[in-house]
Amino acid sequence: MREVRLYGKPGCHLCEIAEEMLEDLGGEFAFSLIQVDITSDPTLFDRYRYEIPVVVLPDGQALSGRLTIDQIRALLAF
Repeated sequence: MREVRLYGKPGCHLCEIAEEMLEDLGGEFAFSLIQVDITSDPTLFDRYRYEIPVVVLPDGQALSGRLTIDQIRALLAF
């Protein structure tokens, strides 16, 4: 099962929405969701603070910002 990483931070409304969409898509696609709090690492915070939420697949494909369920579905379909 592949890991899907969701980079975000506490209190981020868009991150919460992305998490809900990923949970909804768990019935369609086999993956484990790894949530990463960017505030726990200064390097991650500097890299992603203006892009969250960021959804990243193991092969490096990623989506960020205001995401739709169709965008996430298309990403997971590969």
